[in-house]
Amino acid sequence: MRRFLYLLILLSVVTSSCNTDDVITEEVQGNYRPKTVTSSAGQSIVFEYTPAPGQFINETRTGGFSGQETTPEAAAAYAARRMEEGAFVSLGAFGGYVVVGFDHSIDNSGSYDFAILGNSFKGSSEPGIVWVMQDENGNGRPDDTWYELRGSETGKETTLQEYAVTYYRPSAPGQPVQWTDSEGNSGQVDYLQAYHSQEYYYPAWIAADSYTLTGTRLEARNYDQSGNGTYWIQAEYDWGYADNFSATDRLTDEANASASAAANHFRISDAMDRSGNPVRLEYIDFVKVQTACNTKSGWLGENSTEVFGFYDYSMKGEE
Repeated sequence: MRRFLYLLILLSVVTSSCNTDDVITEEVQGNYRPKTVTSSAGQSIVFEYTPAPGQFINETRTGGFSGQETTPEAAAAYAARRMEEGAFVSLGAFGGYVVVGFDHSIDNSGSYDFAILGNSFKGSSEPGIVWVMQDENGNGRPDDTWYELRGSETGKETTLQEYAVTYYRPSAPGQPVQWTDSEGNSGQVDYLQAYHSQEYYYPAWIAADSYTLTGTRLEARNYDQSGNGTYWIQAEYDWGYADNFSATDRLTDEANASASAAANHFRISDAMDRSGNPVRLEYIDFVKVQTACNTKSGWLGENSTEVFGFYDYSMKGEE
């Protein structure tokens, strides 16, 4: 295990690589793609959809799968179609992720630059860590360096960086998915037959009998308010996460009681490297969202980040 290390390196002189607080930053160069009159505010492509196991994975009703998603390419096409339709894409349990790109570069304005649609409401947050990438090599693929965006839990002792969970294919239909993690723990993604009765919650397009997902884990905040397992609260985090009922980055007081698509907003200027140092990105081209908690809430099942879409905030004209 490696806990999140936040490094501040002070300089005695100001250089062009310093911010206003004299903190060393990394400046990343890339291949800028300006907006055009035909540019779309929303994501233009899904490069990868690799969820963790979960109750909506492979499900043909609420989850919207066709049953033909047996390759990574088909899974990405499924995620693209769902978001185009305004429907949710579930990332499953801890570490599940989706990677999208845009038909232009999104500028770093110093304020909110892009948004991610989730379905959080008061008492129901399933936070996702957000990562950004610049197309440094100019090949149009998300194969450069991912930078995590800072959030309210960054640097806390309870936030684990490079936390990993390995999921194991069930031996028979209708069984829970077992997991082990990098902390020496084990558990399972429950099979909830009364609600989601597809044979497997393990992604059908993953051929291996196990796979490992690695990312930043937030301390879980869900709890059983009823005391008898009937009413679970999934409490929110202050700011910086997708599918989170934040009083800060939702930019609205709307309660979203209907659990419809609602945006959290993000700043490219919150990008940081693996050691927690600020990184100066003039723009970004790719975004990744990854389920941040490894926990479950009784009959509600695993905490899983849901996303409905992404968009360039500067093109939406929001107030």
